[in-house]
Amino acid sequence: MPQESIAARPAPVGNPYLRLLSTPGARAFTAGNLLARLPMGMFSVSAVIMIAGAHGSYALAGAVTATGLAATAVVAPWTARLVDRYGQARIAVPATALAVLGSLALVLCVHFDAPVWTLFVAYAATATTPNTGGMSRARWAHLHRGDPAALHTANSFEQAADELCFMLGPVLAATLCGALFPEAGTVTGAVLLMTGILIFAAQRATEPPVAPHTTATTSPFRSPGMPALLAVFLATGAVFGSLEVVSIAHAGGAILALQAAGSCVAGLVYGSLRPAGNVNRRLLLCLASMTVLMSLPLLAAATTGSLPVLAGCLLLAGAATAPTMVSGMTLVQRLTPQGQLNEGMTLAVTAMLGGVAAGSAAGGWLVEHAGAVTGYTAPLCAAALALVTATTAHAARRAPAPGPTPPFASGE
Repeated sequence: MPQESIAARPAPVGNPYLRLLSTPGARAFTAGNLLARLPMGMFSVSAVIMIAGAHGSYALAGAVTATGLAATAVVAPWTARLVDRYGQARIAVPATALAVLGSLALVLCVHFDAPVWTLFVAYAATATTPNTGGMSRARWAHLHRGDPAALHTANSFEQAADELCFMLGPVLAATLCGALFPEAGTVTGAVLLMTGILIFAAQRATEPPVAPHTTATTSPFRSPGMPALLAVFLATGAVFGSLEVVSIAHAGGAILALQAAGSCVAGLVYGSLRPAGNVNRRLLLCLASMTVLMSLPLLAAATTGSLPVLAGCLLLAGAATAPTMVSGMTLVQRLTPQGQLNEGMTLAVTAMLGGVAAGSAAGGWLVEHAGAVTGYTAPLCAAALALVTATTAHAARRAPAPGPTPPFASGE
């Protein structure tokens, strides 16, 4: 098969990222995927600005975007299963077209003052957007199967790309909505998403093969170790959600870019290093580091009250998040059966989004009832919960007692 010949070619020596992108076809699908992924950081901000401006209600805007998040949590795993079953190009293009139509319908509903319920329906339709980052990771996993070092670099690159898109997306959306017209962010995001997916899907040589149709396929959720790992992703998402809300309440949204920048840089550095040791232990070490570093914003807010100090602490706090996500995604790829990678990674993203929603609610409650400084205990507690969950699962795996298959997979 063409994919086998691609994976078998010797890679040039030198920078691991240049070596990664030298894989035939990699630059083309990466360019399309990045173009499609940038709107992921634009849509929610654009929707809030557009709806709040038209209806004068941030509560309504928040309810509409929350509905879209809930719909995504339900629909995304099914979309990913179809991608695994029938192929990325066959499913991603029509699924994206439907999501784009939902975004454009939302624009029309807001612009022409349609009934409020139409906003919820239109935004819920965007839930068919495929997991573009997951599809890209699935391609890397296929192209570099059997090469843990290359896959480690690929996962780090993808995580850094996530951080960059979610750092630039809201800024681009707010700029477009403010400089042009309130609907500009959503329209631009829809065009970028559709264009990027078309470019990505056109790269058929690097597309992973579809799963066999001959046997009934169960969800990757049933894979040994996956429920415990998804619980870790849930708690990690709560770290992100609570940190975002509390930081906005304490110092405004611009300061969050430092946390994303720290995560982006750390992800790139982490990917340039050769992975050492068991991946389960790497995840535990990353979670422990994240827990320690998440205490820094709390200490800065409680003891100094200085925004520059808090900014520096948020930069440091972000340094452990990307390595944590890279190690977690590597484990997802190990635990997920071949041919179900898109669904497995989408389950991880869905769990993380659920954690973001829960963390946002918890952080907001703490800020309102105990103050912004106390609110920083939310991301710290969420990080500690993720660490405890992973440690418990790891200990259960090492226990000699007979029983079900261990929570986490063993080995590198």
